Amino acid sequence: MKKVVVLGSTGSIGRSTLDVIRRKPDAFTITGLSAGADSQTLLEQAREFGVGLVALNAFSGRSSEGVQILSGERSAAELVALTKPDIVVNGISGAAGFLPSLQALRQGAVLALANKESLVIGGDFITREIQLNGARIVPVDSEHSAIFQCLAGERPEEVSRILLTASGGPFRTRPKESFAGITPEEALSHPTWSMGRRITIDSATMMNKGLEIIEAYWLFGVELSRIRVVVHPQSIVHSMVEFRDMSIKAQMGIPDMRVAIAYALSWPSRMELSLTPMDFAAMKTLEFFPPDEDKFPALGIAREAMEQPRTLPCIMNAADEIAVEGFLKRRIRFDEITDIIRKTMDKLAGSRVSSPEDLIELDRESRKIAENMIP
Repeated sequence: MKKVVVLGSTGSIGRSTLDVIRRKPDAFTITGLSAGADSQTLLEQAREFGVGLVALNAFSGRSSEGVQILSGERSAAELVALTKPDIVVNGISGAAGFLPSLQALRQGAVLALANKESLVIGGDFITREIQLNGARIVPVDSEHSAIFQCLAGERPEEVSRILLTASGGPFRTRPKESFAGITPEEALSHPTWSMGRRITIDSATMMNKGLEIIEAYWLFGVELSRIRVVVHPQSIVHSMVEFRDMSIKAQMGIPDMRVAIAYALSWPSRMELSLTPMDFAAMKTLEFFPPDEDKFPALGIAREAMEQPRTLPCIMNAADEIAVEGFLKRRIRFDEITDIIRKTMDKLAGSRVSSPEDLIELDRESRKIAENMIP
């Protein structure tokens, strides 16, 4: 039986992970859960799965109803250190997931990674821990899980291109001139996926896909110029890999995150899931389009960030988190999100880091600068 820690257990990825584990009680035991602030849901989950140790970022007490609670911004990493799990599912949203990912890899655990920011802001440090400790990342993002599966049994030198698919979000066909009037409610209405608030807004701006380009670079060791984005509104083909003989592997499936989560938990095997199978007869079309980078400049911003891969992606991500929150609180317009990101990057270009602690400090500084740009 594999010991599992689920980080971000009250969020979309966390809840889906618990649903998968709930279906296979003889295969997994949960030794730890973490959340940001939703203590009620976290404690309900702990009682259901018999978990005695949890981490809560925003909590001032010590224990509750027989459950010991670790608190503070480093509590998730501490939870991983104390429980020594076989698998860590990192479903934390944002830069807060970086230190727990580092801790999991330092312990040699399998890191089932949904927190793309871990690699975006600290890919250099993350890959170093993998090499030092013989650890393994199995991606949970549907796109990177698809690429991971397509590459199984293939030689890296034979990969020509990685093709990341994107739904295009809710504004794929909306005129750029109308972006200033987009409301948070419209941006949160994703046409295909059910996700957290920040990632849903990032999908609408396509910053999510920019983050995934960087994540793919660190995960698969493919040059940035050979990672392309293809808009695929149906979200059936989760991503593709093209090889030097011009053949292409595509991983397809229903748009349900439980599929990628189950694969990460059971890797290198596959877990049987009782979900509604794909109905090919009802599938009228599969469409593919190039992304409109004039309407969605976030893709270009992400590539520019990789000109200084140790620092600019960290700055970009921090500014994006602040700008998205500003938009959701109606303090800035939708079309101002990428403006704030770019201006923050310009202010801090040339920054240097030599340790994970330096990255955490750079993240804080970036957030302050971005926040000062928001009325």
